[in-house]
Amino acid sequence: MQFCQGFFLSSFVFMEIKVKGKVYEISQVITVSDKFKKRELILEYAENPSYPEYIKFEAVQDRVALFDSVNVGDQVELSFNLRGRPWTDKTGKTTYFNTLVVWKINTLSGADAAQSAPEYATPVDISSVSDESDDLPF
Repeated sequence: MQFCQGFFLSSFVFMEIKVKGKVYEISQVITVSDKFKKRELILEYAENPSYPEYIKFEAVQDRVALFDSVNVGDQVELSFNLRGRPWTDKTGKTTYFNTLVVWKINTLSGADAAQSAPEYATPVDISSVSDESDDLPF
């Protein structure tokens, strides 16, 4: 993930946050109430391809249509806002929730798509290499 363009407005700091990855799953529109709807997208983020992360993003209200233009398997770049809120249960225990709210999505193609997938050196099996001249004390 990369963080870009921080600027101040009043006492708040706004940052444009972007991430590139592969669309793993897209939900249908979820109607939460008469006045609120959302849609979820799971992004496969593979900073280390051996251990990909599956990150849930959501689009709300009229932005649910943003996900209409992408398909599972597409390489994309998402611009999103980080939201957080507390919730207190009946016993008085407060839990905090974070939400990644998408406001822009770009489908990557050609060189952009290749660039979004990280490249790593081929793994080497070090257990098969035996060097008796190693005199390190550990």
